[in-house]
Amino acid sequence: MAKRGGKPFGSLRQLPSKRWQARYFGPDGVRYSAPLTFDTKGDAETWLSTIRADISRGVWKPAGRTTGAPMIFGEYADTWLTERDLRPRTHEHYKLLVDRQIRPTFGAVAVKDITPESVRRWHSTTAAATPTLRAHAYALLRTIMNTAVTDDIIPANPCRIRGAGQAKRARKIKPATLDELTVLVAAMPERYRLMTLLAAWTQLRFGELTELRRGDIDVKKSTIHVRRGVVRVDGEAIVGRPKSEAGIRDVAVPPHLMPMVKAHLSEQITGGRDGLLFTSSTGAQISPSTLYRSFYPARAKAGRPDLRWHDLRHTGAVLAASTGATLAELMSRLGHSTPGAALRYQHAAEGRDVAIARALSVLAADADLVTRPDALEV
Repeated sequence: MAKRGGKPFGSLRQLPSKRWQARYFGPDGVRYSAPLTFDTKGDAETWLSTIRADISRGVWKPAGRTTGAPMIFGEYADTWLTERDLRPRTHEHYKLLVDRQIRPTFGAVAVKDITPESVRRWHSTTAAATPTLRAHAYALLRTIMNTAVTDDIIPANPCRIRGAGQAKRARKIKPATLDELTVLVAAMPERYRLMTLLAAWTQLRFGELTELRRGDIDVKKSTIHVRRGVVRVDGEAIVGRPKSEAGIRDVAVPPHLMPMVKAHLSEQITGGRDGLLFTSSTGAQISPSTLYRSFYPARAKAGRPDLRWHDLRHTGAVLAASTGATLAELMSRLGHSTPGAALRYQHAAEGRDVAIARALSVLAADADLVTRPDALEV
């Protein structure tokens, strides 16, 4: 640690979050704390050494905040975002939530002065017309305040509204039927037909499909190797790993699709093993807006103007579940790390309830159960 006059300069402490905090006394006799916490003790010591050098050269300016000054939420939220290792799209989403939903109310308020009452009042008026947005904003505020608890800034989290971080779907998702899917695929341009089929039958996400390359397809094993995905942030395409570790997976292609897969590989792709499976008419990576120009008219022809592209993933989940796939198998195929995420994609398939009722009668018949009305009398 940097020293001054033979004594340690400043002090370090490891917070409950496992990050390191650095503090020091400036030439003005005021104790300062680094505005950011550090990943390692060495990083914190380096920061203190820089401050010590500035003092020695006479160029020191107050760096950091005085430990006696209250931590303002806006400052703390910005620090929180900076310190998190987030995917670009997630970072963008969180920053928008902070800037548009949370900062207008709490940005200039000291973290310690945010109370359960003020949180309830904020929640009651924020994004009332968009419950999902409000749930996301509340969940983020609660997470930031949880970090403030672990950083010993506040003794308890003021976000205590039960269930406020969850929202019911604003719309009921109706997966496509096989007949609707057939019409939809036929109405799509030839270059997008296989992509549409794979969205439903292999349940891949849009970003996973648009980043598939020839080398990701194992024709002999009829398998797709999902290793990357593309997201768009401020209009820029960013290629990275899938959403979670579970997203890195191998997905078996239903045999009835393999002839079309082989034909697509031989007719539609250039660029060798790195050639994209699906591109725009100009050969570029497909953007959502490019796909929608074809998808919207096609869904109208299928009689499903409400159908979203992502709903094809729900369609695939229904088809997979109808085969008797277990929840663990669905999680693996969909690339989900938690049962709750996979359960959101399960829907009751049309006609299944009737089939279940008939199957129950088969069980009763096999067990030779008496079902006559008079047999039920006591």
